[in-house]
Amino acid sequence: MPDLTRRGSGVLLHISSLPGPVGQGDLGPQAHAFTAFLAQAGQAWWQMLPIGPGGGAASPYQSTSAFAGDPLLISLERLAEEGWLDSADLPAEGHGHPADGEASERVRRPLLRRAAGVFFERGPASARGAFDAFADGQRDWLDDYCLFVALKQAHAGRPWWDWEAPYRDRQVSALVQARELHGAEINFQRFLQWVFHRQWQALKAVAGERGVGLIGDLPIFVSLDSADVWAQRELFDLDEAGRPLAVAGVPPDYFSAEGQHWGNPLYRWELHKATAYRWWAARFWRLLQLFDAVRVDHFIGFHRYWSIPAGAATAREGAYKPGPGADFFEALRRELGGLPIIAEDLGVVTEEVERLRSDFSLPGMRVVQFSFGGEAKLLPDAYPEDSVAYTGTHDNNTTRGWLDAPAPEGREAAQAHRAERQRALAWGARLDSDPVWGLVAAAHASASRLAVIPAQDLLGLDAQYRMNTPGTVEGNWRFRLQPGALTPEIAQRLRAVTQRHRRLEGRGARD
Repeated sequence: MPDLTRRGSGVLLHISSLPGPVGQGDLGPQAHAFTAFLAQAGQAWWQMLPIGPGGGAASPYQSTSAFAGDPLLISLERLAEEGWLDSADLPAEGHGHPADGEASERVRRPLLRRAAGVFFERGPASARGAFDAFADGQRDWLDDYCLFVALKQAHAGRPWWDWEAPYRDRQVSALVQARELHGAEINFQRFLQWVFHRQWQALKAVAGERGVGLIGDLPIFVSLDSADVWAQRELFDLDEAGRPLAVAGVPPDYFSAEGQHWGNPLYRWELHKATAYRWWAARFWRLLQLFDAVRVDHFIGFHRYWSIPAGAATAREGAYKPGPGADFFEALRRELGGLPIIAEDLGVVTEEVERLRSDFSLPGMRVVQFSFGGEAKLLPDAYPEDSVAYTGTHDNNTTRGWLDAPAPEGREAAQAHRAERQRALAWGARLDSDPVWGLVAAAHASASRLAVIPAQDLLGLDAQYRMNTPGTVEGNWRFRLQPGALTPEIAQRLRAVTQRHRRLEGRGARD
């Protein structure tokens, strides 16, 4: 299998962005076909965004669980193959608007319930045994998550801090009663997580056979309204009623002049340290059951994080607080035996952050769109080997959209904008006649050990296809590939760039 120490390349594409029924991708045939495209293109890696339950079109960085998988990614076609659904009941390809997350929920949920009913009524003994083994092996997070979902439904979707006090505060007698009262729903949620895990392992196996590793994404913070916070409130900086005392975000930066007010609860790091970071180790163990490597979002926050008073209107009112630092990664390394981690170190990177990353041999990130502001040390030929080069991330504009973006107001800002784009175009022109592919090649030509390209850039798509615009709520996380968009011609073009810049060796003997 490929690993992070070998020169290679990959593609960034969230699994929901694949073509699929009801307007979004899932763990079915299109996901398996995408691994074949990657292999044909000589790619060693498929990088995704977080895969937790996000509620349709909601942000994958605001999940209801740090451990569970999103049931909306379950392939209905695979359930039909198992005999738990009738193929005549499956939605047609492309049914529903690509951006309509509610439609996906509306169509998929009844079919998932029907499949669960068939499974529990007449599923084969071997499958029931596998289900029981999964439920037992994942009990530490699964029981609380399934109960959380059942109680949330019973409370009409209200956040857990608005539940009746016995449920909100997890009184033992109330939880025992709830497990009895909502037993059927809890078992249904267990079924969804088992099916997700089973289908995911099938995809991972196929990817591995084709020489493709999977890179996951671990957000540093979790959602306040999540099973994790409800089940272990003591690990988070909350008041007695479960409300955050301070929340996460970042100060003013490239993406927002006001900073970013994320709203996630902050950790009580001293308590995590006292428990040898047990919750974190379990979180990494779960992700590494599903992925071969993990991108840790907002790595800077492990050195210092931006703490915003809970009542503050903007992120400007925050202040830096110290993170757990090297002690955290030492504990993780002892527990995991290694750290297959990419450190997302974009932002205000201090010497201490650089030292923390390098002391644990974690590759950082470099973004081509950030490289042409005028400093030679930022140019692609200055990228260090212990880094991953991207044309852009899920938070950036597409490369075509970035190149075509109108100049900002103000004479100096407009001049700087035009000069930056001219430098980028000149740099890319040395490598390819197509401006976007020139910058794709720039990432591949760098010394960075990995080069990862968003799928939108392989297609030369413009700004309307970007995945997310930080600081905004509407219109994000909706990018979907059209069926057949990633053609054999694109695969061959990407393979040629990969081979030209000596990145096929990341796939080992398969090439």
